[in-house]
Amino acid sequence: MTSTVPALGTRAAEGSALQAVLLDMDGTLVDTEGFWWDVEVEVFAALGHTLDESWRHVVVGGPMTRSAGFLLEATGAAISLAELTVLLNQGFEDRIDRAVPLMPGAARLLAELSAHAIPTALVSASHRRIIDRVLAAIGPQHFALSVAGDEVARTKPHPDPYLLAASRLGADPARCAVVEDTATGVAAAEAAGCRVVAVPSVAPIPPAPRRTVVTSLEEVDLPFLHGLMACPN
Repeated sequence: MTSTVPALGTRAAEGSALQAVLLDMDGTLVDTEGFWWDVEVEVFAALGHTLDESWRHVVVGGPMTRSAGFLLEATGAAISLAELTVLLNQGFEDRIDRAVPLMPGAARLLAELSAHAIPTALVSASHRRIIDRVLAAIGPQHFALSVAGDEVARTKPHPDPYLLAASRLGADPARCAVVEDTATGVAAAEAAGCRVVAVPSVAPIPPAPRRTVVTSLEEVDLPFLHGLMACPN
């Protein structure tokens, strides 16, 4: 589809059901999902273990505790979860300090949402210190708020992060559009009752009720998001 920025005066005509847009970070807005896997491979190699490529689909999109815990159990590496978490975060920070590549269509979508004053939140399973570094690179002015994985008792795939973001924005979750790239994130958004746009990054995500699957953010614009709210399913 061709993405266009509608005139400001057309927003009400397109429909007023859309109250907020909630965006995932890694693999959705920024092309960093592969960074995590590369760091995990390097850290475990230093510990004397080789990661199986098939495990990449298991650890993608989840909270650090789940991903790191799985890899510890799978490899039997002699390191604590707390120590491993520090190493993984440090490795990831080193990479994003060098570059934070945006996903195709991300800059245009963020600019469009800002131009039309659509309440927008960044909702990630990454820790706060990671989110703040990425925000500095992609523009904190595009977001009314952000929710980090270490700021909620239960992060994705639980609905808590999306429910918190919607609440802080004063929005009804059912009238929020969520953009996610992993099954874990999609599960969290759907459990919160949101409309979901899935843009798969590593593993396929099938269409489902209240879920629309696209191949790129270049297919997502404001009229598209308003249209989601008008769909019965």
